[in-house]
Amino acid sequence: MRISPRPGEMFTEKYHQYGKMLYKIAVLHLGSKEDAEEAVQEAFMKLLYKAPEFRNDEHEKAWLIRVLINQCHNMTRSVWKKRTVVTSRIEDFSSAPEDRHMMESVLALPFKLKAVIHLHYYEDYSIKQIAETLNIKESAVKMRLARGRQLLKLELEAIHHE
Repeated sequence: MRISPRPGEMFTEKYHQYGKMLYKIAVLHLGSKEDAEEAVQEAFMKLLYKAPEFRNDEHEKAWLIRVLINQCHNMTRSVWKKRTVVTSRIEDFSSAPEDRHMMESVLALPFKLKAVIHLHYYEDYSIKQIAETLNIKESAVKMRLARGRQLLKLELEAIHHE
């Protein structure tokens, strides 16, 4: 008979399992270490107190990503955030100049495009997985990926011509 872990142990295990991934997603969406930490903390609080019954680990991971992205979206829409100047820069997260340019370009994308670009290219999610995670149709994911790639291409071409 297997003894199930105590809530604190389970929470620690989940934090080690998903924390870095969620933090990277939050930094990409919010552009600030402090805001990213807050968003991740909120996502884990919801996991601890408001999580549904999960079918499997992949369902749990998708739920956490959706909760985090919603939290990031709410934070970027807040009046306080709109009046605050972000002081931490993307250089803190990447050392190669070309990586910084790419991350800054992704960060500058509209929220809906940024989410699918990140999940597809940084987390290796399939179109179907992204659609399930964000509760949108696969055609919407494909359209957002195409628009995001188009905007990134234009941005990167402009950088190379400077």
